Amino acid sequence: MTWIKPGPEFADLLRSYEQTAWRWECQGTYREPDEQRPLQAWRDGHPDYAFLQPWLDQIRTQRAAGKRFERVRLLTDPPTEYLRWMLQLTHLNIDAGEDIRWISEGHARKLGAPPADFYLLDDRIVATLHFDENGVAGVEVTDDPATVAQHRRWRDIVWPVAVPHDKLAPTTRSP
Repeated sequence: MTWIKPGPEFADLLRSYEQTAWRWECQGTYREPDEQRPLQAWRDGHPDYAFLQPWLDQIRTQRAAGKRFERVRLLTDPPTEYLRWMLQLTHLNIDAGEDIRWISEGHARKLGAPPADFYLLDDRIVATLHFDENGVAGVEVTDDPATVAQHRRWRDIVWPVAVPHDKLAPTTRSP
């Protein structure tokens, strides 16, 4: 197990996968510093998604190289303000090449989905995110076979039943 802090090393990890990256995203609210101003702009009725451009460019580059990036987001009932914002901007991620799906919190819990966010990279590395009041505090990275196998099982349970973003009811995608 290796512990890395958010920043360049973590960004390098997310660029390093060779074929597939899969993300389980299960917080109702994220407190990432670089999202605070864009979230407030959205609240004020003036959405500004320029902060996403570096990520979207990275996804486009990875897709052009034949890599896949998939993600399942847990949807609280009712959706938190943060998730309502995500529902409004997810089309940008999809347009860049991500495959993003949603699963209700109740359904995820019935399936035994984990309570921690993680990335599964090339089915051989797990990066578990740890949060504090200021967003991601650090990332626990492991290639331990048993840990990787458990996270693959969670992915294989959640992915097939999660709803693609464009198949969500329009009322879910509206603020």
